[in-house]
Amino acid sequence: MKVAVVGVTGVVGEMILKVLDERRVAIDELDAYASRERAPLLFRGQSRPIRAATPQTLRDGRYDAVFFASSDDASEELAPHALAGGAAIIDNSATFRLDPDVPLVVPEVNADAVAAHHRIFPVANCTAIVLCVGVAPIARVAGLRSLRVATYQAVSGAGRAGLDALEAEERRAWGGAENGSATPFVAPIFRNVIPQVGTLDERGDSGEEKKVAAETRKMLALPALHVAVTTVRVPVRFAHSEAVFIETERDTSVAELAGSFASAAGIAFHREGVVTPRDVEGQDLVHVARLRAEGDSKRHFQAWVVGDQVRKGAATNGVQILELLIQRGHVGGRAARVNGD
Repeated sequence: MKVAVVGVTGVVGEMILKVLDERRVAIDELDAYASRERAPLLFRGQSRPIRAATPQTLRDGRYDAVFFASSDDASEELAPHALAGGAAIIDNSATFRLDPDVPLVVPEVNADAVAAHHRIFPVANCTAIVLCVGVAPIARVAGLRSLRVATYQAVSGAGRAGLDALEAEERRAWGGAENGSATPFVAPIFRNVIPQVGTLDERGDSGEEKKVAAETRKMLALPALHVAVTTVRVPVRFAHSEAVFIETERDTSVAELAGSFASAAGIAFHREGVVTPRDVEGQDLVHVARLRAEGDSKRHFQAWVVGDQVRKGAATNGVQILELLIQRGHVGGRAARVNGD
């Protein structure tokens, strides 16, 4: 199987390569692309050149799958050419997420949304992925009437610029060298929280808040679900946290909802104690803790949901989509992994 990664030098692109290797996905040939030529990288012990991504190189029919881990503009320009060349597209941008003819897939949540004719697979907003993995078991056993969410989002959600901005502010705070690099944030992030992720519209809703609401409804196949979101940037490096307020469709209990997590894929459920973003960095599981009822209510509950934004919120979810396509025979010539499973 031949695979390409566009945007390979970014935070998510680098993680896609790492996860492909960790999960031993059966790749015979991997090509790496960026906005321009760069120094070669190592993948599975072999040097791979990094070339400039162009319509011509992606259209020539050599690839079974192409990952996009770059900007919306790059996906909009280049993905149609890779698609015309016969590749399945796994795209980490927002370009295709709300297209009604395109599935928005989180394998633990809605793998049945994938059909053989689908060729474009957006990776959903990272915050929405973590949220949907965390609440899908509840939706299955008791239904969902509404979700209200306050997020605490890592700086990695703004890419390498976000990580660099936090690091530069930390250095300055401790008397380090000045760094004049631009920040992607609307306020200082060191020792601070910023209640705005994305541009605000005329109603005061941010772009991130609208993405989380719309994409959550699509992934859960609940178009009428009430979703209210306030997104907040915090000085954490990689994992997003979410305080989730849940209203179920029918009466239920903490015990029943806790039981729904026992067999749920991709979740670590904590019956007691707390879990923090630092605890889950580098993991692919979404962690759910502090599940409780609101007073004596049988329909109103609260939970704390945490997941690594770069891994499960982006790279790992994309690789899992590729694995699902291989398993179903939709891409590549074989579904076996390198280890022969």
